[in-house]
Amino acid sequence: MLDLKLIRDNPEVVKAGILKKHRDPGMVDRVLEIDRRRREVVQEVERLRAEQNRASGEIPKLKGEGREQRIAAMREISTSLKSLEPQLREVEAALQRALLELPNLPHESVPPGEDASENVPLRHWGEKPRLDFKPLDHVDIGTRLGILDMERGAKVSGSRFYYLRGAGVLLEQALIRLGMDLLLAQGFTPVITPVLVRPEIITGAWGGAELDEHQVYRIVGEDLALIGTSEQALAGMHKEETLDEAQLPLRLAGISWCFRREAGSYGKDVRGIYRVHQFDKLEMFSFTVPDASWKEHEYLVSLHERLLQQLGLHHRVVAVCGGDTSAPSAKTYDVETWMPARGEYGETSSISNCTDFQARRLGIRVRRAKGTAYAHTLNGTAVATSRALVAILENCQQKDGTIRVPDALVPYMNGMKVITTAR
Repeated sequence: MLDLKLIRDNPEVVKAGILKKHRDPGMVDRVLEIDRRRREVVQEVERLRAEQNRASGEIPKLKGEGREQRIAAMREISTSLKSLEPQLREVEAALQRALLELPNLPHESVPPGEDASENVPLRHWGEKPRLDFKPLDHVDIGTRLGILDMERGAKVSGSRFYYLRGAGVLLEQALIRLGMDLLLAQGFTPVITPVLVRPEIITGAWGGAELDEHQVYRIVGEDLALIGTSEQALAGMHKEETLDEAQLPLRLAGISWCFRREAGSYGKDVRGIYRVHQFDKLEMFSFTVPDASWKEHEYLVSLHERLLQQLGLHHRVVAVCGGDTSAPSAKTYDVETWMPARGEYGETSSISNCTDFQARRLGIRVRRAKGTAYAHTLNGTAVATSRALVAILENCQQKDGTIRVPDALVPYMNGMKVITTAR
């Protein structure tokens, strides 16, 4: 949520930021108009209450007709106040909703652009694998080896669900363990989060005035929804709390299943397990003081890069442009890994600094020497297992159809160096 004072004092700055995200800057005018109406109602309420207080103090001093007239005037004031109270509640609710609909403002360093095609590559690591054969995609590889079963997943749950079997399960768990060991060595606290949370936790983290049910699975008849990422549950963990500055940065490594409807997705992204409705994930989440969040952002990016380097996977880091930056994010880096069968890079991590946007919505503050301030929150994927599996199956495939297990994962695979079958 944006600071209302910032909107009042610098409406053109706020509009420019919203326009950079390719959102409607008219949202700001709607906020200011509702705020103007609210202040008018508040002023009238305050005027009537002041008059009511004066009259209440005068009545004991009056007698006769003057007293009766003052009592009658008091009744009129009371009636007017009763009629204004619903108006005040209505306009305050409208203002709150309008504020919740505003996205976070992008940092000045975010490049301009409308969509992912205009994201800006910053750096690369490693080289593309040199395969002397035509690469198979992860679906064909996984199916032939018996470690991935899309057909039975669809039979049981519908499209974009899948079974992992045998060595496929070990590979997924190995990725989580490798990522967790990396984060534990950096002082992160491991957390297994709830996967069902109240809707306001999801909107508190992801923005908007209400759930986007094109993306979120809501539980019918319950005030609950399935999380799209443990980021949401981790952000809500300290809702309405004040953290001590000495606790920060508070770095959490969240493990959870993630559920996304992905309505509107199409094309090559929906083949196989690159973009699915359910996947396992290891998430990095940080609570920091405001003046430390930009350094923390770069640090989280470096951790995912380090993980990919341990796996020997060629990748690049891109600065996400304004139009591709999510509602809560002030700045996002995507880390994209080369995927041979796709013939292009595919996102394996998105790391964002949400500044105080989530903290304002969830009421998370920091107690500092000079008073309290809203915390800054950051999030980033350490391992999204479905996409990491795509990258490994396609980059580590061999001419005979087997998969070479990256050296860093062998200790977590009971010493398995090559995947030849599901077992």
